[in-house]
Amino acid sequence: NGPGAKSGPPKGSLDPALIHHRVLDDQVELWWSREPRRSLLCYCASVALILGLGLGGVGLLSTTTSLSGEWRLGVGTTLCLLSLAVLLKQLLSSAIQDMNCVRSRRRIDQLKSGGRADPALILAVGLAVTLCGTVLLCMVTVGSQGQDRGDMLVSGLVLMAAGTGMTLAVVSYSTLVYLKRRREQRRRQRMRMSRARRLGSRAVRVFNVSGREISQANREISTSRTSLI
Repeated sequence: NGPGAKSGPPKGSLDPALIHHRVLDDQVELWWSREPRRSLLCYCASVALILGLGLGGVGLLSTTTSLSGEWRLGVGTTLCLLSLAVLLKQLLSSAIQDMNCVRSRRRIDQLKSGGRADPALILAVGLAVTLCGTVLLCMVTVGSQGQDRGDMLVSGLVLMAAGTGMTLAVVSYSTLVYLKRRREQRRRQRMRMSRARRLGSRAVRVFNVSGREISQANREISTSRTSLI
């Protein structure tokens, strides 16, 4: 190499951040704790659902005292079953994480809080609660009689509003996650393109230096031949 040549990084060297990222990806135990903000948000939403559905179901079941309160029995049982379903999902995720029996990253993302399972479960619960509220409102509209008519109307409105709110919250959350993922993909694509342009310009500079050295060597050879003649 000539005195003016610049020393660059060796070809086999890797970025330390990339090496650290690959090492973390190899640890299956750490996949459960990725994206802690999303996990904490989904976990808090699940706990709130368990408490809300459980308390609502127990409240309706505890007030079922006569035959006119059959709707309380049905809606209260449905709310309790939905609460148990959310609780079962959380217990299942914790048990699978403790046993470390799942090694697929895609399945872990589906089971952990913050993956696809929690938004899908909350969406299903929201639709079920909305359906319960709609059924109660339809029963009131058809013309059910009895002293529970006002309670049925209030319960239907509350359930319908709660279910609609959960559904809209899940849709908004999924939309924000999708937009964030698309933005990250575009940023990575721009980084790849800029890195490829830098590598291309570096290759062009190397070619120009080698061509200059060859031309200088040819001129020296021609000069030496002329002086020899």
